[in-house]
Amino acid sequence: MPRPSSKERIRQFLLANIGTVVTSLQIRDAAGPRVSEWARRVRELREDEGWAILTHNDSTSLKPGQYLLKEMPPERSEVGFARDISARLRAEVLDRNGFTCQMCGLTPGEIDPSTGRKVRLHLGHIKDRSLGGRDELSNLRALCSTCNQGAKNITTEKPTGLWLLSQIRRAGLDEQRAVYHWLRNKFGDE
Repeated sequence: MPRPSSKERIRQFLLANIGTVVTSLQIRDAAGPRVSEWARRVRELREDEGWAILTHNDSTSLKPGQYLLKEMPPERSEVGFARDISARLRAEVLDRNGFTCQMCGLTPGEIDPSTGRKVRLHLGHIKDRSLGGRDELSNLRALCSTCNQGAKNITTEKPTGLWLLSQIRRAGLDEQRAVYHWLRNKFGDE
């Protein structure tokens, strides 16, 4: 009999601990040795299967690295979502957004002040798939890891300032200099 997948082992561990706070180390151990993508499997359970797995982002009673499966998850559906967004669509979204997080304005390689790690960009849905959102250019935006984790099912408009900043970052050096000179003339050397 084949060994269950890491996702299935995490699923069984969480089901055995409904209502109990568990740690990331416990989940990692449940996933099995040499499994580095255990956190992705937890996100898949939350996002794709609708499991109410809480973290410190969801509840002030939880510390970073703690998880809580609040209640029995919904029955598994045979209907699934395609996980793959084409490389072309990904490139279009990142280019349109100026390779800038559309919530906080950070760009890849910068240090995220909330985590101390280099920023990595992801594609986030404006209208989440669980609410009927689709994998299409008009429904996708660039988000850093921190903002993407906290943005689940949020459909707010992106701030105009961030959009403007992303457009300036996308522009050539001559255009960026023109914006700089215009701002400097408008506001002086404050």
